[in-house]
Amino acid sequence: MIDNINTEHILFLDIETVPMYPDYSYLPDRWKKLWERKAEQKRKDQTPAEFYTSAGIFAEFGKIVCICVGYFQVADGKRRFRIKSFAGDLEKELLTNFAELLNKHFSQREHSLCAHNGKEFDFPFIARRMLVNGVKLPSLLDIAGKKPWEVQLLDTMELWRFGDYKSYTSVELLAALFGIPTPKDDIDGSRIYSVYWEEKNLERIVKYCRKDVLTIAQIYLRMKGEPTVPDADVVML
Repeated sequence: MIDNINTEHILFLDIETVPMYPDYSYLPDRWKKLWERKAEQKRKDQTPAEFYTSAGIFAEFGKIVCICVGYFQVADGKRRFRIKSFAGDLEKELLTNFAELLNKHFSQREHSLCAHNGKEFDFPFIARRMLVNGVKLPSLLDIAGKKPWEVQLLDTMELWRFGDYKSYTSVELLAALFGIPTPKDDIDGSRIYSVYWEEKNLERIVKYCRKDVLTIAQIYLRMKGEPTVPDADVVML
């Protein structure tokens, strides 16, 4: 299927999310009760307060602090990969800016979004947080009522499964399989909470997110049987 898709029409993306509050104690009483119910089946032997550091994986209790996107562009016979970041403490602002990008440059029928585990996490998380923040869904994310072949969402994990849904394959593992440098050479997803709320180092999260989106794009190229883009041809916007 991907052989029929123009790689230059794909916007690759990755998001980083954190709990809405720095600590369980900051939750309003109503939300503490709701969190206890939501976390009940997931937290195992942890208390709701202990498990709250994982609240960022739930769109109802978390927020997006960074969206990194990248796209391929061919000029003068050379393919380059351009990366742009939307990051900040104000979620509505970064979601609005991201939506504007999609509406202006990735709103046509031939355009697609691509993420790793995007169909299970990134795409629905972004859409839900846009609704919460009153941001109108761009056409690529507004999939309600669309037929399966009308949904332009690609997922490198789904492509790797080939119909096998028994296990999860990480970006790091696929990068190793395809001989691509690991994006986890500084932090990984488990550290985002502490880096954001304790270290207050958003720039470190942005750098990590950029590496992830580049890795996803490189994996996609290898899945198409094409060479990866050298570091010299990666452009930060």
